[in-house]
Order: sequence, then C-alpha cells, then structure tokens
Amino acid sequence: MKMKLYGHAAFGLTTESGVRIIIDPYESGGFGGAIGYAPITDHADIVLVSHDHGDHNHTGTIHGPFNIVNEEGSYFLKGVSISAIPTYHDASKGKERGKNLMFVIDADGLRVVHAGDLGHVLEQDVLNRIGRTDILMLPVGGTFTVDAIAATHVMNAIKPSVTIPMHYKSEKIEVPLAPVEDFIKGKNRVRKVNGPEIELTLENLPREPEIVLLQFAN
Repeated sequence: MKMKLYGHAAFGLTTESGVRIIIDPYESGGFGGAIGYAPITDHADIVLVSHDHGDHNHTGTIHGPFNIVNEEGSYFLKGVSISAIPTYHDASKGKERGKNLMFVIDADGLRVVHAGDLGHVLEQDVLNRIGRTDILMLPVGGTFTVDAIAATHVMNAIKPSVTIPMHYKSEKIEVPLAPVEDFIKGKNRVRKVNGPEIELTLENLPREPEIVLLQFAN
C-alpha cells in the first residue's frame, strides 16, 4: 500500500489493486487563509471524512467519481473493508467540539487506522473494535486534538507497528498547534522519510514499533 501525506490530517492511500482513498481533505486557504497547504486535486475512489470541519471535509477539488464515508458503520467498497468508529473531538464527550470518526481500513493484508481529530484517550471498548493495528495515523498537535502526552497514551494502547504523526504545527498552517517535536521527544525508533510518500507491506513492516515522519506534499 502506498501512503501519501498531503498536509495537516489529509492522506492518500493507494492499494495494490489501484483503489485510491483520500482521508480528511482540507480546504486550502480555509479559516481565513490559516490553512496554507495546496489544494488536493488527485483522483479518488473513496473519500473518508472524520467530522464536518473545513480542515477535514473539503471534497470540492478532488476528482471522482468517489464514494464518501462520513457516518458510523461498516462498509465494503472497491474490495476495501472500512469501519467508521465513533469517538469525540474533545475530552468532554463532544460537548466542546462534537463527534469524530476513527477509520479502520483493511486492505492488502494490512490494517490502517486514521484517528481523525481524536480528542481523548481511548476506552477499552473502542480499542476492542479497532483491534490489531499495523499503521496508525495519529494527531499529536494538541489544542483541538490529543496533545503529545495523550497521543503517546493512545499509541501505546493501540500498539501499531508504524505510527505516522499528523495534525501538528508547520510553516504552512496558522493554527495554534504544537510541533511534532513535542511528540517525538525522548522516543526511540523515529524514522524521517525524505518525502511525503511511503510504501508499506506486511513484509516490510518493522520488527519493532517505530514512528515515521513524512514530509508534507502540499
């Protein structure tokens, strides 16, 4: 499976059979210009939207046709199994910022989890629904999601082989988020990729858990 980090929390996945999935596409220039990443103009077969905020739900520049998944449930689309698991955007059961979906994607023998704008540590029933995880895309920037400490707790509870941080401060976003350095500080096995893309298979997953830092594509 090929994985591409566009920016913020937006990823593109391409399966071995060529199915294209885009997750949490942002609105370029949104929030009064605070979202400085370039528009996402790739083609998609499936678009996953964790919640209805403009930095996660903008499908207008994506080429289709595509199926949209933005509600809780289990789906089987284009040979890909997807579970949308309800969580919250904050630690107050949604009272501050509403609900959030975590996506569990099964394809190419891999289980990929995108945490959306998760705002709290996970209870055991959610962990049970997620199950064994190979790759975890996890917000780490705090303020609107889990911060470095809570994100570490989530990562340790899910126990993925690969964790890809997202939703943190960069030079292209004027939102009060913490930098990724707050999350990776003091952690072992952090690998920085020279580019926005990585290809992962069951065969090349690391033997010990690692954190992979991708550059933003846009």
